[in-house]
Amino acid sequence: MAIEDIKEFSYHIGWRNRGRHPGRHASTQRGMGMEFIGHTSLLNYPDPRRIDLRQTIRDPMEQVYVRLFNQKSATPVFVICDLSGSMNFGSKTRKIRKAADIAESIARSATRNSDPFGFVGFDEVVREDWISIASFKSQRAIDLCERLKEHHPEPVSGSGIDDVWRFLPRERSLVFMVSDFHMPLEQLEGALSNLTRHHIVPVVLWDADEYTNLPENGITAVTDPESGAKRTLFLRKSYRDKIIESFEARRAAIYKIFMEFDMPPFYVEGDFDADRLTEYFHQFVAA
Repeated sequence: MAIEDIKEFSYHIGWRNRGRHPGRHASTQRGMGMEFIGHTSLLNYPDPRRIDLRQTIRDPMEQVYVRLFNQKSATPVFVICDLSGSMNFGSKTRKIRKAADIAESIARSATRNSDPFGFVGFDEVVREDWISIASFKSQRAIDLCERLKEHHPEPVSGSGIDDVWRFLPRERSLVFMVSDFHMPLEQLEGALSNLTRHHIVPVVLWDADEYTNLPENGITAVTDPESGAKRTLFLRKSYRDKIIESFEARRAAIYKIFMEFDMPPFYVEGDFDADRLTEYFHQFVAA
């Protein structure tokens, strides 16, 4: 896909970052911005361009004062992507391909916002062959996302989520966690507790055919995508309803965990709509 064809969305952050590289977000760094924060003496901040004559004239000690401003700075943006076996499922579009489209959109949007973008992929371990370090040049990440579209995950778990925090910077970052979140709830909760220094946006990929489009009666074969185990089920309406109820209970359980960490989830069950992600930031992230 050509870069100009990738859908973008608008995002903002609700904290002041400490990044020294100029960007578009409020920061704590002094510089050539427009946000006035006070005065100091020319000796403390030797920038003659910022001399304030009126403040200088008023000082009985005859010190020369300069105006201080905060610059706008860049904020690192990351995608943490689940590459476990369940991400290979999809009735129309495989989840992993949908995740790649979302990652491309995030990379393109970060570049437009003058922010560095990085990517960390994991299955049962953090995959070093699916890591792109944070960079202001998005082409490497775009190439990785294009390669991800044709990737077929092995039937393994997503336990590598426990270690993704080790591959993120100490600096507070905007992190999109893209997964179907079919890992154990205790493991998800533990992983999120290690990521609280960052702003996490959980992007939940579910496919309705996983649980709704099942026959009411008959025999069907199912395969656990993360272990490869196969089972034959005799479906009755009551059993089908029980499966649907278990998925709805799962949805409620992961939503509860995310909200305990103040991380409202963003659900993608059909096609990815970048405009909906813009609305998400307007709704949940204070400018």
